[in-house]
Amino acid sequence: MKKKSFAIIGDPIAHSLSPVLHNYWFKKYNIKAEYSLLNIKEKDLENVASKIRNRELSGLNVTLPYKQKIIPFIDKLVNDAKSTNSVNTIFLDETNTLIGENTDVFGLQAAYLKEITESKNKKALVIGAGGVSPSVIFALQKSKINNIAIINRTHEKSIFLKKKFNFLKILDWSSLKKEISNFDIIVNATSLGLKNGEDFEFTFDNVKNNMIYIDTIYNPIETKTLKYLRENKIKTFNGLDMFIHQGQKSFYLWNKINPEIDDQLINLLVSKLK
Repeated sequence: MKKKSFAIIGDPIAHSLSPVLHNYWFKKYNIKAEYSLLNIKEKDLENVASKIRNRELSGLNVTLPYKQKIIPFIDKLVNDAKSTNSVNTIFLDETNTLIGENTDVFGLQAAYLKEITESKNKKALVIGAGGVSPSVIFALQKSKINNIAIINRTHEKSIFLKKKFNFLKILDWSSLKKEISNFDIIVNATSLGLKNGEDFEFTFDNVKNNMIYIDTIYNPIETKTLKYLRENKIKTFNGLDMFIHQGQKSFYLWNKINPEIDDQLINLLVSKLK
């Protein structure tokens, strides 16, 4: 039997631990498959989609900046991908239809949002309007959090998101430092804090004491902002749990096996982030 090939596409992509995650599970469940990183440019998207059609690739994950840009090359969006217009998992179904699905919404809900009580009264702020932001908004909405604001450096991107989620309140980027004091949940859906990248230009020193801060970044395992908040006794979550849970659902969609998240896997991932 030919070895199956899976990959993640993005730019940059070197920080991704997806190969570690999926190759661990392939080995654990004796699946003849390998998973690799594909750093591609936008002009290559159509070509990489055709590699799934002709079965050179068995499945793909998609990360920044291609979660929306890949959509024109997919036959059909399903479930959360349809609701968010954001794709992070691609596969061929039994009718040879190229399917785009979104497992980020599940990842967020499974990892963090189940922890939130009395959600109807909570105010949430989503920082960033890029690839993962529609998934964050939809996951918050699914968790019965209806008071959601968005703030992004490029105002037009926020307006674009409001067309899909008309209940969103749009805030101005220049007011970010002041606005964070008004929210119960803050989700960083930008790349600010990513390993070897830019960071926030201020400290989150004026937030509510009972605020929950969720970072979608998992590399580094603790961004500067997350470390500052944790040291100040604010409840924080890094992006690792979301990453593992979204990967778990992708793995199931490709292999029809729901893989176990065991201690050995978590220790392996954490060791790669040291």
